[in-house]
Amino acid sequence: MSVKNIDSLQKLIDNGICNRCGSCVGLSDGKIIFNNKEGRYLPQIIELPDRETMDVILEACSGKAFNFPLYNTLLFGSNTPKHIYTGAFRSINIGYSIDPKIRLNAASGGIISALLIYLLRTKEIDGAVVLGMSKEKPWLTQPFIASTEDEILEAAQSKYILSSVNEILPEISAFKGRLAYVGLPGQVQSIRALQRMNHPSVKNICYIFGPFYGNTLHFSSIKSFLRSYGEYDYKKIKKLFFRHGEWPGNMRVELNNGKVLQLKKFHANYLIPFHIVKNSLICTDLTNEFTDVSGGDAWAPVYEERGKGFSMVIGRSEKGEALLKKMQQDGFLNLSPLSLEESIAMHSHGYDLKKRGSFIRMNFLKWIGKPIPDYGYQIKDFSFSRYLMEFFIDLLFLLLGTSFARWIVEQFSPTFVGRVFEKSRNIWKKSTKNIKRQNL
Repeated sequence: MSVKNIDSLQKLIDNGICNRCGSCVGLSDGKIIFNNKEGRYLPQIIELPDRETMDVILEACSGKAFNFPLYNTLLFGSNTPKHIYTGAFRSINIGYSIDPKIRLNAASGGIISALLIYLLRTKEIDGAVVLGMSKEKPWLTQPFIASTEDEILEAAQSKYILSSVNEILPEISAFKGRLAYVGLPGQVQSIRALQRMNHPSVKNICYIFGPFYGNTLHFSSIKSFLRSYGEYDYKKIKKLFFRHGEWPGNMRVELNNGKVLQLKKFHANYLIPFHIVKNSLICTDLTNEFTDVSGGDAWAPVYEERGKGFSMVIGRSEKGEALLKKMQQDGFLNLSPLSLEESIAMHSHGYDLKKRGSFIRMNFLKWIGKPIPDYGYQIKDFSFSRYLMEFFIDLLFLLLGTSFARWIVEQFSPTFVGRVFEKSRNIWKKSTKNIKRQNL
């Protein structure tokens, strides 16, 4: 075994580089575990893996490094159109599932659920790696392999608390048949690294899909939400939803005593500055750039006013693009072309957060001697006003993330706090619009 490799992994965990993708846990044969998912949700080394395993773990650690330019070429070739914000793309569309059941059950247009169900029906896959909620602990996320349409729909919708899909790599490896895989950017990047190594744990994965990604919240957000309603035992949770009902949905908690706590999605966003996972602020991948197909909410008034849910859909790989075309021809998806410029404008706030804010935050960390991920590229030469804005944002996250700030906000009604947050956020977005869109 290599003590140096163990020390390297422990430093990644201790220094906030770990993105909780779960690969180290899934590859370690039980020697690395997550022991506190209701707390900081970090890997714990309980026994030293052998040297070969540690080499694979560190190579697959997307929190440590992932070379964007290299993998763009390896996965999509040199001729596929690329943009520094969107990554590689063969098509960009606004779309939704034709099946109203799939669309209504989804976070936005039901694209990822539709992809999985179509592949299952056409027997191109035998199962799908998805993220649901734990049956034993329904307040926590739980990755599993879905093999029926009902199981895929059960795992639909976004989950905004920490998850570690790749901890089930042993199950993925043991599965008899072809799989599609759904994950967040850090999880997808680790799978791509394992595929490059020809690692047996990912040999069954034929397609990779994923949602757009802004940030993740600690489980403390759920505890705080409950306390705001006078509930103090999260183990009373029977069901937990983050986008329940018609688009854009509601955060909804159903307790085992029959009580239901529900708050509009945009109002529940007030939890973000109080409970955001700091590592998500140094992830530079908004649109899940290394998937075959990725999708996220179509944030534009023309779609928001209609309700029902629309997705921005990016076809990246040759097989991903072919799949989208086939599904459209078969009447499974409704897709309307969107220009690159329109797509960037639609998610300008997110691109600014990820492609500017993340690099500025990494500069801040580097200046104080903290380690940062190596993504194989940099975006720089930001204006002084953008640096100043980021300093203010980071200071706000630092202050609001304290126990005292969380206690203060819990003394008020979530409905009241949510309304104040939404109005404040709209004012902030308007006042910083020019800074964010400068040279975007």
